Amino acid sequence: MSWIGKTVVEVPCTVEIEHTPESLHAHVTLDAGFEIEPGDEVQVHDAPTLPPFGERIVVQRHATVTRAGAIERAWTKLIAHLELTELYEVSFSERRSL
Repeated sequence: MSWIGKTVVEVPCTVEIEHTPESLHAHVTLDAGFEIEPGDEVQVHDAPTLPPFGERIVVQRHATVTRAGAIERAWTKLIAHLELTELYEVSFSERRSL
C-alpha cells in the first residue's frame, strides 16, 4: 500500500441480480480473495442492468479495483465517522406533564 498513490487491480467477479416479487437486489462478489477497504473503488465491466421481472441471474464478469492509498483511506474513515455522528439525536429537554 502506498501513502498517496493508488494501485489498480483487475479481478474476476460474480454478479447476482434478482428482480422478483420477493426481492429486488444486486450483489457483486470479488473472486480474488482480498477485502474491499474504505476508500477503494470497484468498477464492474459489462454487468447486466436489470433482468426481466420474476427472474434471477448470476453471471461472471471482470472488475477493476482501485485501491486507496493510506492517506485517502484514513480520510475516508474520518469522514464516515463524522457523517455517522450526524445520525445521532440526543435531547436533554425537560418534559413536564400537566
